[in-house]
Amino acid sequence: MLKVQKISINYGVCAVVQDVSFALKAGKIVALLGANGAGKTTLLKSLNGALPSSAGEIRLDGKLIENYSRREIARKIAVIAQETETKFPVSVLEFVLSGRFAHGAAFGWETADDLQIALECLEQCDLKNYENRSMNRLSGGERQRVVLARALATEAKILLLDEPTANLDLAHQALLFRLIKERCLSCESAAIVITHDLNLASEFADEIILLKNGRIAAQGSPDKVLTEDNLQKVFDVKVLLDENPFSKKRRITTIY
Repeated sequence: MLKVQKISINYGVCAVVQDVSFALKAGKIVALLGANGAGKTTLLKSLNGALPSSAGEIRLDGKLIENYSRREIARKIAVIAQETETKFPVSVLEFVLSGRFAHGAAFGWETADDLQIALECLEQCDLKNYENRSMNRLSGGERQRVVLARALATEAKILLLDEPTANLDLAHQALLFRLIKERCLSCESAAIVITHDLNLASEFADEIILLKNGRIAAQGSPDKVLTEDNLQKVFDVKVLLDENPFSKKRRITTIY
């Protein structure tokens, strides 16, 4: 689906991402982990062509990302960025319907199918009966779920999510990751997620890429990457590792 080969990204003379390679496959979730300033958001922005790379290449379905139009990319890749606040009065339904724009819809021109898809995505995100509310009157957590509903409404095969659980309570954090996992498995989709929650990454990610200073410090399955040595090296903290008794996945506890 998406293949990244030795890309580097510079801001002026400063190298922010260096020599990063990985492949995103259908049905899989990749988690990007690292300390603040490690280059995670910069890397994510490059994956849909929003930020050009200084070296290397990104291929989407075998074709160089720069050879797609923005509308073509929007049909294939949906993005949830860190900043989700809307500065203008628009209803929740109008906002989610805007995710259908790449399919030919726009405000006031949506089809019956567009409307059905938008309402279904709202219900999936625990937002039934929210459609007439103003985006400006939502809490941060509610707004974050609306942004996820909009991304799901695009029906894009690839989701890029930058700290999607920000402002969400525990129940809705779990709901978000379950929705992403189900979408990946049922629709041959895939997702790349930036998160600071190591335990959520351990539970839901198929692969973890651990970044330090713009370079890959470790890459592989959660059990392979989430080790005491790797976490000490990247986050400069000591951790206790054990097994979640319910899921049997690796569990991380910071030692203060």
